[in-house]
Amino acid sequence: MKYCTVFLLFASFCFQQSSTKVFTRCGLTQELLKQGFPRSFVGNWVCLIESESSKDTSKVTNKANGSKGLGLFQISSKEWCTYNTPGGKCNMKCEDLVNEDISDDSSCAKKMHGELGFRGWEGWKRSCYRRKLPIPNC
Repeated sequence: MKYCTVFLLFASFCFQQSSTKVFTRCGLTQELLKQGFPRSFVGNWVCLIESESSKDTSKVTNKANGSKGLGLFQISSKEWCTYNTPGGKCNMKCEDLVNEDISDDSSCAKKMHGELGFRGWEGWKRSCYRRKLPIPNC
């Protein structure tokens, strides 16, 4: 029984780790281009993501208003998604923002950007605003 418990804990840990990803700077740049982000803004997106989530797709941040910042882009659970069922302005489940598949996260981030611009992210205002942000050399 003891070995079974250890095995289940190990298997659970491995499964959890396999569904998340921490990007390198170059890997993130390449993925953003693959996801269709405009090349001229990729430097801003990389800076935003580094500031918001440290390039970690599984990042969850508890906010003072009771909502959560989720995933690579730290998208707010307050208005952009709902738990357990698709909803919010992005019509998606919040759980889908914290896995390594960033295609749906990217779509939601683009929608958020279209409505709020980069100023919709505190991390961008704090770390990226008024800085020259070229595309990282890879």
